[in-house]
Amino acid sequence: MSAVAADAGLQPAWRHIGPHWTLTLPAAGPGQRGEATALPRDLAAGARVVVDGAALQAWDAALAAWLFELAEALRQRGAALQTETLPAGLQAVLALAQPTVLADNPALADAMPNADLPVLQRAADPPAPQRAADQPAPQRVRAPSQAAITVAFFGEVLLALVRWLRGRSAMRGADVLQQLDLTGPRSLPIVLLSCALIGLMLAYMGGAQLGRIGAQNFLADVVTVGMVRELAGMMTGIILAGRVGSAFAAQLATMKAGEEIDALRVLGVDPISHLVLPRLLALMLVAPVLIAFGAVAGVLAGWPAAVGAYGVTTAEYFNQCLRALSFTHLWIGLFKGMLYVALVALAGCREGLQAGRSAQAVGAATTSAVVKGLLWIVAAACGTTVIFTSLGY
Repeated sequence: MSAVAADAGLQPAWRHIGPHWTLTLPAAGPGQRGEATALPRDLAAGARVVVDGAALQAWDAALAAWLFELAEALRQRGAALQTETLPAGLQAVLALAQPTVLADNPALADAMPNADLPVLQRAADPPAPQRAADQPAPQRVRAPSQAAITVAFFGEVLLALVRWLRGRSAMRGADVLQQLDLTGPRSLPIVLLSCALIGLMLAYMGGAQLGRIGAQNFLADVVTVGMVRELAGMMTGIILAGRVGSAFAAQLATMKAGEEIDALRVLGVDPISHLVLPRLLALMLVAPVLIAFGAVAGVLAGWPAAVGAYGVTTAEYFNQCLRALSFTHLWIGLFKGMLYVALVALAGCREGLQAGRSAQAVGAATTSAVVKGLLWIVAAACGTTVIFTSLGY
């Protein structure tokens, strides 16, 4: 056994035990780390150098760099450096560098009896690149269609609704209240105006046709049934598609472009429950009120036309309105209106979440949300009218 003394306790001490060596580090780490590492002259190839860091009290990046240079110097001598007694953090830093020891010296690996000890190694060299003729042809991954994306989105929303009904959703009530304020009271004036104009137009068109057969008294039936059963819900959906659906798409698309939705996913927050569900529930809650006010506005707007243009008395008009109104017309009109509003909310959220990450993509998502919302409303109106009529309602 031989030893190499350290200088004033600042340099590491080398100890020679048999064919192998032990390098003891001082408490403060080796001094003058910027200088080249001096190896013992009698350190032979195939030796194993064990670093003893039991006395080490602190370490920094400079010590890691010094040990890395030492490992490289030992590699050139054909020796290996073992660091199992060093702090775990320092071993992790050295593992990132992965200097070559055993990987480049198979003979050294055979000469070491304890191959399971932690030895710094460099990852194996990457395989040589294959020729173009030998490489397999890349497989094309077919992107999902827009219909598949829409169906998957509807399924996610349905699952989020189920979780909410079971009390397991992360949706906040404050978000629903905020969306109620943005979508309900602020949409009421334009819904009233639009439905009133539609009711007035319907009264004039219906009166012109009924006047040919002398059935002006049934003008109230046309206006009441048309507004309550069909037009109030449809006009509400159309207005909300332009005002609210586009806003939903713009908000979510802007969040998508700013990577806010990705941040929610990283934090473990479901974007469907946190962003889509409050908007959908807010519209569904406010829809009956908007539809009811729209239907009343349309019926009232038809009254001046019936009285002034076609000679129907006020009492006769409102009496006929009440006689024409039935529970069947009420629930069908409410069902259709709720369906239209739900489609508007889903179209806006779907386009916002599927938007790109640029300002142009935000505008495209907003336009697409309005177009899809209107198209879905027309398709739903056609389908439900055919179904209810066929069923005798």
